[in-house]
Order: sequence, then C-alpha cells, then structure tokens
Amino acid sequence: MKQVLIIGSGISGLTCAIETAKMGAKAILISPYQSERSQSVMAAGGINAVMPGSDTDDSVSLHIKETIDGGCNIAGERSVTALCGDAPHIIEWLESIGVVFTRDKSGGVARRAFGGQSRRRTVYAGASTGKQIVTALVQEARKWECRGYIERRLGLMFHSAFINDNVCYGALFYSERLKKLIPVFGDAVVVAAGGQNSLFGKTTGSALCDGYAAGKLFMQGVTLKNLEFIQYHPTTIETPQKRMLITEGARGDGGRLYYLDGGRRVYFMEELYGDRGNLMPRDIVSKCIYDAPSQVYLDITFLGSKKIKKNLGEVYDICSEYLGLDVTKESIPVAPSVHFFMGGIAVDIDHRTNIERLYAVGECASIYHGANRLGGNSLLAAVHSGRAAAQKIAQEPPVAKSPGFDGYIRGQEKIISGRLASKSRFPAVYIKNSLAKIMNEDLGILRTGEKLASGIESIDYYLSVSEKLLYDSDVSPYQGYSLHPMLTLGRAVLTCAQSRRETRGAHIRADYPQRSDDFEKCTLISYSGGRYEITYESED
Repeated sequence: MKQVLIIGSGISGLTCAIETAKMGAKAILISPYQSERSQSVMAAGGINAVMPGSDTDDSVSLHIKETIDGGCNIAGERSVTALCGDAPHIIEWLESIGVVFTRDKSGGVARRAFGGQSRRRTVYAGASTGKQIVTALVQEARKWECRGYIERRLGLMFHSAFINDNVCYGALFYSERLKKLIPVFGDAVVVAAGGQNSLFGKTTGSALCDGYAAGKLFMQGVTLKNLEFIQYHPTTIETPQKRMLITEGARGDGGRLYYLDGGRRVYFMEELYGDRGNLMPRDIVSKCIYDAPSQVYLDITFLGSKKIKKNLGEVYDICSEYLGLDVTKESIPVAPSVHFFMGGIAVDIDHRTNIERLYAVGECASIYHGANRLGGNSLLAAVHSGRAAAQKIAQEPPVAKSPGFDGYIRGQEKIISGRLASKSRFPAVYIKNSLAKIMNEDLGILRTGEKLASGIESIDYYLSVSEKLLYDSDVSPYQGYSLHPMLTLGRAVLTCAQSRRETRGAHIRADYPQRSDDFEKCTLISYSGGRYEITYESED
C-alpha cells in the first residue's frame, strides 16, 4: 500500500489524509499536538462558495474574478478557477460529514458579506466555522483510522526532509518525549505546517505555526514564493498572549468602523468608499486604520443583543473576557495585526513543489491569493488544496527504494547533542524575540527600502552567530535547531520585500507608492550556499 506522510493536522492536513485514505493509500498524519490545537480552529468568519440560493446575479466566474482582482492580478487564473469551481462541492462534502452551517429562513445555508466581494457568498457556522470544520474532519478521519488507512503520530516536531537528487523520500522528526530524532519514510510527503506567525511574535495566529518548516525546506533547496505579501487583519484586540481576531463577519453583518474627532464619530471607511467601505479588501482597511488620526472603534451595538449572541457569539465572549466590554452596548477598540501569509512554499496547481514527491498545502503553500487574500478564501483553499494534493499523489507510482539516510541522521543527532550546554548565556528565545522585533519594526504595514535594508543587516548579524551558540539543556533542542532556519526565512521575507519596488496589495512601499506593470508577476526566491536569488514569473 502506498504511504503518504502528512506534516500537520489542521484542516488542510486532515483533508489530505482523508482524501488519501479514500484513494486507497495510507496516510501517516504527524503533528506535535492534536488537531483541536491547530490554528484552523481559530478561523471564525466563514468559507466562500457560490451556492444555490446565492445572490441571483452571483456566479463562479464572478468569484474567480474577485479573487484575482483582490490578489492584484498575480494569482494564476487556472489555479483560482479550480479553487472557486470546487467550492460548492466542498460545502456539500463538509455538510455530508457533519459540519452544521448556519441556515437562512428558507432552510438553505446562510451567507454573509465578506471583504473584497460584491456578493454575499461566505457560508458560515455561527462565529466558529473553523472549529466546526475541524471537529467534523477529526470524526471522519477516525473512521479511516479504524480501517487502517490513517495513522496518527503525535508529539513529533519536524526537523528536516530526506532529499536526494531532487527527490523527497520522507522526513526526520524530533520527539520531545523520547529526546531523539525519528525518521519516517513515504512515497510522498505533504507539508501542511501553517504560516509563519512566530516570525512576528504576537499575531492573530497560533505560535505553533512558526515558519520553521518553510525555512528549513528553503535551506534544503525548496523554492518559496511571494513572501513579501503578509496580510494584516484590520480588526484585532490586544491580549497579554496574542492579538485576538474580531472576525470580518462582524463587518459582514453590518459593523461600522469609526474614530472620534472632538466627540464626533467619523465613519471614515464609508466617507472614503461609500456604503461598502467597511468591507473593502483587508489591505485597504488596514492601511486606513493605520493612517487614522486616533483610536479606531468597531460598532456592532445596533445589530441587537439577540443577533450578536447568535451570529457573533465568539466576538461577544472574547471582548467580555479580555476587555471587560459588552459589545451589545459598547464599541470595540481595534487595530490591525499580522494575520495571514499569502507567501510560502511555491507549488503548482497539483500542489507539487520543485522537489519531486514533496507537496505543500494550506497556508504554508503559496498559489491562490496573489498579493492579498479575500476573507473566506482561506478555509476554502485549505480544504481544496488537501484534496488536490491527495488526488495527484494517487496518480503517481510508488517511490523507488530510497537511498540510505543513516549517516545524515547520525550527523544531525551529533549536531544537536553537541550544542547543548548545562547553561548558556544566549537562550534561543532571546534571539527569536529579537527577530520578531526586527520583522515588526523594519517590515510592518508601511515599508521603505531604508528600513528593509536595516532589517536585513540585523538578521545577517544573528545568522552569523546563531550556528555557533550553545543552548540550555533544560529547554527543548527544537528551540535551538529551529533558530537558524527561522532567521533565514525572516531574511528571505525582507529580501523579497526589498526587491519588489512597488506597492501592490498587502505590500505597501512608502518610497514606491504606485503599482508597476514590471512587477505584475510572482516573486520566487531560492537559497543556495547562503545566497538568496530572486526571479519573477507569471502564473498561468
């Protein structure tokens, strides 16, 4: 039986595992923690699809157009067409495995408006759409586990891929419990490791998504794409641990943004863009909030207590718990925060990377969103990409016998053990915190060549010392060995942003404020021997 190794067990990883099992192959689903702790459960707002009963003048072709337009014309038409065309079937499948979507008065799935879209096509499950989907996928996966087609392996953290002559044969993992490296081989490897949140410290996403997998694979020869395009969600609140998301569904249901000018409310988005100003694409809303002269608030009080608690219950609970604020009576103080990464591992329409037998799905893969993602398209891409990769893998013959990697494994074990000290003056967490500070201060919403160059210089210093440091033995070796690839990834992000001398979507250059036809292409970046090489290519 063909064996597929899947790294990550959020929505894209679970979907890939289930589809792999349906195709008659065995999925080895590996992650540090249970699926219920994945970032996928945080997705609140909904999933886009043109469904029966949608606005009468809506269509799949319009969904395709608005996805490409929202991505500022650099996402490929072929891949976006596949994504949007699959959307109605994905909703039907999710319902068939137990996802309970909110219904409208006629009994059909309810839809709300989301940013960057002219029609109401975002299907949702209250304010916990991601949680509902994860729950249903976990239950479906367990059925296939009982039949022997899915094997769950928890407590393993990705270390590196087994790559030889441009072919991937499996991956190496670190076990915190066993304190050792564990190899796992397969006929294909699918990376579903999420985004790069920890590069920026406190974001709306999970700190478990730290970008290490993308950074390590980049150093192993995997091409990355569009790293400069980082979406800031316009409406988040501050908590001691992270930024908490105030779902776009709040604005989709009618919420209004404003700031105070001498006690007068200024509904600035509506003044700038008309009735749908609060639902402009996220890059535009975030930039407008960033430019606002005072604190920005989101008002949903007029929706009424009943509707808020039914459709936006998570917003009500979050603000009550973290701010002591009753959103049925008071406005919410909001600010933009890093939320989603359009860039990541470069893949084709079948989610293949430039390394044979190595695939990437979900947020860690870059293909559908171009320079900016439409709200509601991330959950859609997570499910679609998992299915697409599994279906392509099923068409491939089993891998030939893999070359030996015993020497590589022994070498990595020696490196890890040799860098542990009983006490170290330079804890890895200090440098990771410094990296987050650099990324926030020198990248940020509004960028300049001068700040980007400064950030690159700072990261280059840490890269020059990171491989020489010893790490405390009383913390996880992962904190040590993950440092250099994370710094390398941060350096790559800054390099892509420095190279793109224009403003497009989520990439805003104060020194190049206009969009340029010369850059209406995707950024590809590769790494070899410490060198970063950038090329630009158009997608089909």
